[in-house]
Amino acid sequence: MKLATFTHAGRTAVGRVGDDARVSDLSQVVGDRTLLQVIDDWEDLGPAIAAADALTVVTGPRLCAPIQEPRSLYAVGKNYRDHVQEFGRSGYDHPNRSTDIPPVPVVFSKMPTSVTGPYDDIDPHPDLTSELDYEAELAVIIGHGGRGIHRKQALKHVWGYTIINDVTARDLQRQGQQWTISKSLDTFAPMGPWAVTADEVGDPTQLMVTSHVNGEPRQKAPVADLIFDIPQLISAISAGITLQAGDIIATGTPAGVGIGFTPPRFLAAGDVVECAVTGLGSLRNTVGNPT
Repeated sequence: MKLATFTHAGRTAVGRVGDDARVSDLSQVVGDRTLLQVIDDWEDLGPAIAAADALTVVTGPRLCAPIQEPRSLYAVGKNYRDHVQEFGRSGYDHPNRSTDIPPVPVVFSKMPTSVTGPYDDIDPHPDLTSELDYEAELAVIIGHGGRGIHRKQALKHVWGYTIINDVTARDLQRQGQQWTISKSLDTFAPMGPWAVTADEVGDPTQLMVTSHVNGEPRQKAPVADLIFDIPQLISAISAGITLQAGDIIATGTPAGVGIGFTPPRFLAAGDVVECAVTGLGSLRNTVGNPT
C-alpha cells in the first residue's frame, strides 16, 4: 500500500494512495492518528486499511512528508562507490581527500526538524551557505524496532520505504568536518511523496535512484550498488542503539551530486530538484528565494 499525509480544508490526515495517485481519506479507519502512530499500531490497523472501501477521495490535497516528525532520522554517507570517488576528488573530504571505501557504514543524524514536504520549497539559508547541494536517496522506514538486530532478520523490521533528498550545505560540511549541522538546516530533508509498504516494494535492490536538476539528469544508480546494503545498515545502527517504529534511515546517494562536477554545480534560487525511486514516486522541490 501507499500511504500519505495530506492537508485539506484546514486539517491534516492520513490517506491511502491509489494506482491513479488519487488520495482517499482514511480518517474513518485511523481517526486522527498520524502515520507514525499508524505504524505503531500496524498489526491492528494494517488489515483494516487494506480492507477499507467507500473511502472519500480528497480533491486537491496538499501532500506533506509522510512522517512529518520522525523519532529519529539517520543518514549514511559514502555508500555508493562512484560517489566515494567524486566526494574524495572534490576536496570536501579535506584534509584527507580520501577515495577509499569506508570499512564500516558512515552514519550521521539529520534533525527531524529538517523534514519538509515533497513539493515544498527548499530554504537556501543564504546567511549560512553559498554551496547548496542535493542528494537523492532511498529511505527505509522501520516497523518493528529493536536493538542488536542481526542482518539476516533485518528486513523483517522494515515497514516500508520513501524518498529523501539529503540537502547539504557543502561549505558548512567542509568547515565543520562533521555532517549533522550541514545537513540538518530547516527544509533540508524533503520527503515523500508517500510511504510504500515493504510488501508492495518487494526486493529493494531492484529499485533505481535518480535525480534531475531543472530537467537535466544528474544521478542514476540501482539500490543494488549500495556498498553497505539495507540489512547491514540496520544491523550496524541497531548494534547499540534501539531502533523504534517509524525511525527512518536514508541509505546514501549515488554519484552525480553538485560537488561531483568541475567546477561544482551548486543549487541557486529557482532551481528545481527532482528525486525519484522506482515505484515510490518522486519529489519536486524548488530552491526558494532568499528571505
